[in-house]
Amino acid sequence: KAADEIAKQGGKATFLEIDVSDDNSVTAATREFAKAADHLDVLVNNAGIIMDGDNAILEISDDIFRKTLETNTLGALRVTRAFVPLLAKSKAPRVVNVSSGGGQLTGGADGWAPAYCISKTALNGVTSQLATALPKFAVNSVCPGWVRTDMGGRGATRTVEEGADTIVWLATDAPQKVTGKFLRDRKEIPW
Repeated sequence: KAADEIAKQGGKATFLEIDVSDDNSVTAATREFAKAADHLDVLVNNAGIIMDGDNAILEISDDIFRKTLETNTLGALRVTRAFVPLLAKSKAPRVVNVSSGGGQLTGGADGWAPAYCISKTALNGVTSQLATALPKFAVNSVCPGWVRTDMGGRGATRTVEEGADTIVWLATDAPQKVTGKFLRDRKEIPW
C-alpha cells in the first residue's frame, strides 16, 4: 500500500522481505535492492519484537533477552551497515531508527517489558554512535508514542499516522544537520 502511494506521487519504493536477525537475509536483501537502484536515500529501521511484556527483569530468560536485542538493536545496526554503501551514494542520506519511550533512561517504562526497553536504550546508543561514524548522514532515533498497531494494541492513544509523523518528517523534510538525536513529535527528547 505504501509503495503504491509513493509510486502515485512519482517516487519509487522497493519492498524487500528481510529477517534482520539473519546476516544472509540482510545480504540477500541488499543485493536485491542494488539490482533495482544505484543508491538509497532513506533507510527506516522499524523491525521490532516484544517478547517479555509484563514479566519482571529477574523472570526473563537469557534467550528472550538475546532474541530481543538481536532483532531490536543488532538488527538495525546490521541492516544499516549493509546499506551504508548505497546510502553513501545519496546526496542527503538518512537513517531513521524506530525506538521507544521505553528506551529512555529518564522516565522510562518503570519495569514494563525490560528486555524490550533495554534493547531500545541500546538502539539509541547505536544511533548516537552511527551519527558520529557517518558525519555526512542524518541518523536519528524516534519514539512514535503508543500507537494502535499489532504491538501497541487497540487501547493505544495514537493513530498509525500520528506515530509515523516524525519518522516521515526525518525521512523527508527535517534539516540534514539534525542528527544523533532521539525525537518524539519532531522535538528532541532525553534518553
